[in-house]
Amino acid sequence: MRKGSIIQLTALSLVAAAICTTVALAIPWLPVSAGREADRIHFVYWFTTIICISVFSVVAAVLVFSVWKFRAGPDDDSDGPPTHGHTQLEIVWTAIPAVLVTAISIVSAVVLAQNGHAGSNPLLVKVKAQQFAWSFTYPNGKTYGYLTLPKDRHVKLDITSNDVIHSFWVPQLSQKQDAVPGQHNMLVVTPTKPGTYPVICTELCGLGHALMRSHVDVVEPAAYQAWLAKGSQAPGSPGLAVFQENGCGGCHTFKPAAATGTVGPDLDNLREEAQKANRGTEAAFVKESIVKPEAYLQPGYPDAMPHTFASQIPPDKLAQLVQYLVKGS
Repeated sequence: MRKGSIIQLTALSLVAAAICTTVALAIPWLPVSAGREADRIHFVYWFTTIICISVFSVVAAVLVFSVWKFRAGPDDDSDGPPTHGHTQLEIVWTAIPAVLVTAISIVSAVVLAQNGHAGSNPLLVKVKAQQFAWSFTYPNGKTYGYLTLPKDRHVKLDITSNDVIHSFWVPQLSQKQDAVPGQHNMLVVTPTKPGTYPVICTELCGLGHALMRSHVDVVEPAAYQAWLAKGSQAPGSPGLAVFQENGCGGCHTFKPAAATGTVGPDLDNLREEAQKANRGTEAAFVKESIVKPEAYLQPGYPDAMPHTFASQIPPDKLAQLVQYLVKGS
């Protein structure tokens, strides 16, 4: 190949690379990283992106150069000269992609191994998913409807589901893990940036899937210890604990619990609804709505309530929940 052609190919490659790089950098493809695992995942993303831009630039340059340099004239219907391949070129364009794919595989494997390492003393939090809410249980036995994590500490999330398959994802932490009934899947996160980030279900799990959200508060270690101590000492309401443990706030609005769900009926008006339903006392109506939700459907709402609470919630906790709802409404 002549020197001029090489210069032209190089110039076209640089132009293609510049255009691709501008697009890659100008658009915020990834959320802001707030964890060590996210930093590593973002590194793999950009490592792969750089390789892809390089390969694309070379291929695009050759294509544009070939179309421009070797185009046939308007009335030229003749066949081109016969070719028999180029062994050295074929070796090169096979070896280089093989090396690049191997490099991506090695980097990905290293990051995958690092992201699964929880260290010697991780904070273990049990994550339970159910239609349509999350609950988080800490080593002190307290359960909340949101997640609070200390900055710069390895956290091991033990994720499971009460009913169907869900998927736990915090975009800023980048880690994602399915919540499967009967399985305990582990996920390691190490928050590095204080803030409040959304917890999202990314597996279609029913009518309330789009609203199955919570949040994670990443705080300084001292603030976390203060929060944990306060949470441990606060007497709270047994009924509120049952409400949170079973994800009621994911579907219902209930002011005493600061719940704002809209999939199911508003629980702040239970007295009026019990009278309209004519299903006995308010307590009986609430209990029936929990253990046998299909018995009466409030007009305008689908049968989205899980039919498993009768066996899932122990009788004593069910009584606490009913009392809490009746008293709060």
